[in-house]
Amino acid sequence: MRLVTFTAGLFGMALTVWLLSRFGFHAILGLVAQGGWGIVAAILFHAVQVLLAAASWRTIAGHDTPALPLRDWIALRCVREGVNNLLPVAQVGGEVMSARLLARRGAGLRRAAAATICDLTIELLSQVVFTLAGLGILLVLVKRSALTDELVESAGVALLLGAVFLGSQCLGAISIVEGLLIRIAAHLGWSGVDGIRGLHAEILGLYKAPGRSLRAGTLQLAGWALGAVEVCLILHFMGHDRSLASGFVIESVGQAAKSAGFAVPGALGVSEGGFVIIGSLFGLPPAVSIGLSLIKRLREIAWGLPSLAGWQWMETHWRPGHKGRLGHGVGLSGS
Repeated sequence: MRLVTFTAGLFGMALTVWLLSRFGFHAILGLVAQGGWGIVAAILFHAVQVLLAAASWRTIAGHDTPALPLRDWIALRCVREGVNNLLPVAQVGGEVMSARLLARRGAGLRRAAAATICDLTIELLSQVVFTLAGLGILLVLVKRSALTDELVESAGVALLLGAVFLGSQCLGAISIVEGLLIRIAAHLGWSGVDGIRGLHAEILGLYKAPGRSLRAGTLQLAGWALGAVEVCLILHFMGHDRSLASGFVIESVGQAAKSAGFAVPGALGVSEGGFVIIGSLFGLPPAVSIGLSLIKRLREIAWGLPSLAGWQWMETHWRPGHKGRLGHGVGLSGS
């Protein structure tokens, strides 16, 4: 895995360097500097998206997981994003670390893992819906072309994969993994893995709770959609105003490209290439599209560095069995 991550990272760095040299390093940096207030706006505006994502996670987890204040869910969400965006891991490392912290906070390993898997699944499915909506708007705004056909086909594949991912959970794939982990742990003498017994049933219980998945998905979709506002704000300060509909399409396809490059740490280079392709359909010069992506990365750094520092603090202070302000009872039964 380290070799794969290292190789993917080298590929991402090489692609980024090629894009910067191909479309003018100094011109791109000039556009980024011109959009200085756009950086500030993106940093501040992202707080709304983090709040919505944290609220979605808390919603699917249930109020008995345990009664954590919203600020703790926000902190955990920041850790997820910080690890995924800034550390050399595939873009699921943040989910592993934050689930571990959630378990430490009193939720227990089974509920923490179940809540995080459900939240990740709902996040992915809501992104597919977001991307499909963006492509629908794209087909209204621009003429059909080979590029738009390829984007629609890719979205169809993503929808199918999302359905398979969700369906596999419902059909028992998690129970198979659960059984394998317990057997391996027993063979190797690992401790603590017994805490995941019943993970499959826990996941199904969270999904089946009345209205919970729909509310969580709505919050996630709202967070994705607000990314269009961020795009428009950045482009405005860069001197390349575009409509909100155009921003919606640029953000939806750009984020889809970033997700497709999950194996590359931070989707380095892949995200920039995605913005170049979709930006060209709306008359954005490649340098502007790359500048837009770089400003988004600066926002990720501005949020990610404090989040990584907070992660280290949580590792020290959120010890196993520590109740903090959570009270004395932790409900780990089904919803």
